[in-house]
Amino acid sequence: MPEASTHCTLHAEGLTKRFGGFYALRDVTIDVQEGHIHAVIGPNGAGKTTLFNILSGTLAADSGEITFENQRLEMLKPYRRTALGIARTFQNIRLFEHMTVIENVMVGAHSRSYPALWGAFFGSVLHRPFARPAVEKTMRNRAFELLDFMGLGQKMNEDAEDLAYGERRRLEIARALAIEPRLLLLDEPAAGMNPNETHELDEHIKRIRDRGVTIVLVEHDMNLVMGISDQITVLNFGEKIAEGPPSAVQSDPVVIEAYLGEEEVL
Repeated sequence: MPEASTHCTLHAEGLTKRFGGFYALRDVTIDVQEGHIHAVIGPNGAGKTTLFNILSGTLAADSGEITFENQRLEMLKPYRRTALGIARTFQNIRLFEHMTVIENVMVGAHSRSYPALWGAFFGSVLHRPFARPAVEKTMRNRAFELLDFMGLGQKMNEDAEDLAYGERRRLEIARALAIEPRLLLLDEPAAGMNPNETHELDEHIKRIRDRGVTIVLVEHDMNLVMGISDQITVLNFGEKIAEGPPSAVQSDPVVIEAYLGEEEVL
């Protein structure tokens, strides 16, 4: 594990989001240190995915500020945030099912050069061969390196729809890494995985962190969270109720009271 950083790479302050009279987030502040794995936990409906959607730009906050590497993000569209080095995965896997594994990753690489995901899709798939063969070769080599890193190198020419569930999860992470992020938002990456797949994911997340990528992780698997996180933020009913290292969060009486009877948190 790299040395602890004292540099705050992501600062979100006072984030509030309402849907009608319901607060999905209420005055949430979070600081993510560079080089850390920072987990966000809480029960369903706590506001975790809403937080991710606001950080990635797919949802606008009603109030609050977000700063990434001294760059204010509130007015930036998702593709602008991608260009700054912010990537994410989704709770529900989103792949191009009928494209090959390596083509899926190459779409991620194209998203740094095109103004939208559909531009990347058209450029990488519908307009083959690429206008610049040398660029295509470089991107393909990079995509293969990422697939090999995620244990999918031998699957590069298979269709994404033919992968096993855990492999599909890892492919989505490989595609996110193709944009060369400095900050990676992982939304429940272990959802639906068996214990062996979760263990493999644990190792992959640590290796991604060791490559210099800061990670914010939403996850319900507490064994995974407590084993890899440097810092944990706990949300409940849209509010932050605790924050700290895993040992402190596990023993926090407020967290214990809030999740009384919820085995996944205790």
